[in-house]
Amino acid sequence: MIWKTCFLATVKIIIATVVSYFAILAVIRIMGKRTLAKMNAFDFVVTVTLGSTLSSMLLNKVPILDGTIVVFIIVSLQYLIAYLAQRSQTIEKTINSTPTILFYNGEFIKDALEKERITEEEILAEIRSYRLEQLSEVRAVIMEINGTFSVIKKDTGERPTSLKDLTP
Repeated sequence: MIWKTCFLATVKIIIATVVSYFAILAVIRIMGKRTLAKMNAFDFVVTVTLGSTLSSMLLNKVPILDGTIVVFIIVSLQYLIAYLAQRSQTIEKTINSTPTILFYNGEFIKDALEKERITEEEILAEIRSYRLEQLSEVRAVIMEINGTFSVIKKDTGERPTSLKDLTP
């Protein structure tokens, strides 16, 4: 009798694992490429919530059907909010932070460094990672909404710029 209980528990774990595996694949396909890209705070919350839910399903803390419903609701909310953010700047700015200029035309922006809790040494390291030696070669260093840094080299030509929506 004990072997039967152990066998049924093992089968249940196997089924939950297989269902969770395919559910994760389906979620990634539904949510699109942004799921696999570097995350912003919004994506991080969704990922942690999904991971916690799937973990609870695998450990039999939550029935598979209940967990699947939670996953469906989370994915639906993520899709809906991303859809609304595409159509409303207010929603987009509420969900995502804005890029922050940390260094501009040879000067560190002290308030921005404090706000983002970034040191000048981290900025210098990022500039070096772009294989730049002289600060005079750098127009700006920006912390993007996903936490990565962009280093913009100075340019002598007058062309459209990706910095037009930012203020130092």
